[in-house]
This record gives sequence, C-alpha cells and structure tokens, in this order.
Amino acid sequence: MTAQAACSQARDRSTLDAVRERRDAMNVTPVTRQTLAYPCGEPPVVGEAREIAAGVRWIRLALPFSPQHINIWALRDGAGWAVIDSGYPDDATRAAWTHLLGPPGPFAPGKVTRLIATHMHQDHIGMANWLAREHGVTLWMTQGEHEASLAVARESQGAVPEAHLAFYRRAGWSERALAQHAGRFPRREVAAMHALPAGYRRIAGGESLRIGNHEWRVVVGSGHSPEHACLHCPERGLFISGDQVLPRISSNVSVWPDAPDADPLGDWLDSLAHVAATVPGDVLVLPAHNEPFHGLHARLGELRDKRERALRRLRARLAEPRRAVDVFGVLFARSVEDDAALLRMATGESLAYLNHLRQRGEIECSTDAQGVAWYRRV
Repeated sequence: MTAQAACSQARDRSTLDAVRERRDAMNVTPVTRQTLAYPCGEPPVVGEAREIAAGVRWIRLALPFSPQHINIWALRDGAGWAVIDSGYPDDATRAAWTHLLGPPGPFAPGKVTRLIATHMHQDHIGMANWLAREHGVTLWMTQGEHEASLAVARESQGAVPEAHLAFYRRAGWSERALAQHAGRFPRREVAAMHALPAGYRRIAGGESLRIGNHEWRVVVGSGHSPEHACLHCPERGLFISGDQVLPRISSNVSVWPDAPDADPLGDWLDSLAHVAATVPGDVLVLPAHNEPFHGLHARLGELRDKRERALRRLRARLAEPRRAVDVFGVLFARSVEDDAALLRMATGESLAYLNHLRQRGEIECSTDAQGVAWYRRV
C-alpha cells in the first residue's frame, strides 16, 4: 500500500482544518492565544515516552500527514499501563510500538493493561487490531465508535453505494467529480485500517473507570465522531480530550452520506457546552494533537465563537439560493474544487453548517428536477 493511498482520508481532514483555520484567522479577535498556557515544555522525541506527572507519560507517534503527530497518553495502572489511543497503521508506528514494547522499552510485553480508544478515526484506532493480535491488549471503546468503525470497514470493501452518488449530486457535484469519487471504491486499505479486534470492552458516558489508584470519568462528546470518549480525573485535575478539544486547530465536523439530514454541528456545539459544564476550567488538558495546555474554558469559548461567526457569514450569503458547493468561499480560505478528496471533506463540512441553519429555522431548502438541493435564507 502506498503512503498516499493509506493516509488520504486523514490527510484530507487535516488539510481542510488548515484551510478553515486560515479563514477563521481573518475573522477573529485574538483572545485564547493569550490565555492558553503550555506548561509541559517541549514534546517528547517521536517514539519515546516522557513523564509529565506522576504516573502519566506522554508519547508522540508520527503521522504521514499534517499535523505530523498524534499524542498517546499512558496512565499507571497497577503493575502496568493503560494506553489512550494507538496511532496510525503504518511501518513507522509499528516500529515505534515494537520499541516501546520491547525489553528495554517502558511498556514491555504484559505491561500494557488495556487500550482505551477515544474514537474511530484511523490515527486513533489504526493500531488496535495489531496491538490486540500481537500483544494481547484489550480494546476499550464506546459502542457508537466501535459500530461506526466496523461500518466504515464493511462499506469500503464494495462498489460505491448509489446513495453516495445521490448525496454528492444533491450537493452540486459535477459528473466528473462523481466519477472520480466512484473510482475510489473499493477502498481495501481503509477497510484494513478500521478492522478491530473480535471483542472489546464497552465504555459509556458518565461511567467511572478505575485506572491504577485513580478514578477517571468518561465524558462523551459528539459531532466530530459519533460517541467520542474523553477522560476526566477530578482528583488529579487532568482531562484527556482526544480530538474533542484541541488548542491550535478545531475538529472537523461533517455530514456524511449515511445520515444526510444529521446535525453534527449542533451535536458538537452541545458537546462543547457539556464539557464546559462538567469539567472545571483549571484542568490540564491532554489533547490528541498539539501540546498539553491550561485554559480549557477559554478554548471552548473560542471554538464556539468561531463556528457562530461562520454561521452568520453563511446565512448572510444565502440571500439568493445556493448549493452546498457554492458556499465554500464563505467557510474556507482557498479553492477546494480541484482536489477530489478535499472536495468531499469540504462538502461534508459545508452541509454541517447548512443543516444546522435549517435546524434553527434560519434557512430553507428546495430540490430541483435534477435532484440538486438549493438553500436560501428565510
């Protein structure tokens, strides 16, 4: 498998984040950049573990796409370690885990007690099957994320579903773009990345997990993925946020063909409010990307405000009927139409904004004779 084929979806998601962030930067009064603090210093060398608090280790694994890394968190769990997330399934990550699990490494065989996955994206669960098969590690995961990952694996093995083509045709895609999308199937490399161990231990929002000598409460978010698990330890003032809260980039929130009328942006905004209401603002946040930081509530407020500004810009643009593909310029800082994979991601995120405005009753949608949806301000 080529690196380009193997990492395309996650790379496209990261590229779209960067495009959106440049647009956000044009329309924001800096607040959070001054209020966030990064107390843990330089990140560890990729493939190595560094202790940042008693019984808490920070590991960085490489990614073959921006932001070039994912953070793995290891928590002392009796005689071993509970590991949060697993990294992207490629040779570099396997080599890093082989070192970490080797005799001189900090997590020798038998010392990883469990793998807790925050959510189903490939950079988070991609090595779960390998860790379970090669090292007997048990996967802990929410049911929604587990089912979503298995569904992606199944769908990726066959021809493009007709519902996919209808979904993107409705968004305004050209016949050329539709043909390029159809040519991506089957995606066996994607199916392989989402393959999971035969069994897992289900976790749920509000559940308390005993990890070593401390209790960690599962805090579930939605929007970026179906049932994203964060972990909060009130006793230690730590919050493992996964992709739900990141200090320098914001999570991709998209509508996909399997749920064309969903409102993931509404779910994501509700999740930000839920985190703000249930997790104190003075915790040390341990995110999946970038560095650990203080200033959780300030960052939550900035993330919410950026999305609200984008919604206002979009609503103003809809004085005349427009398709999903016509509003990219409102949300993204450069053209995405010439990149087939990026076009898919941009369409999903644009539809998330449009569906949310429809849910609020601020815009209406009509479908023409060709099955294309047109959106207009009420």
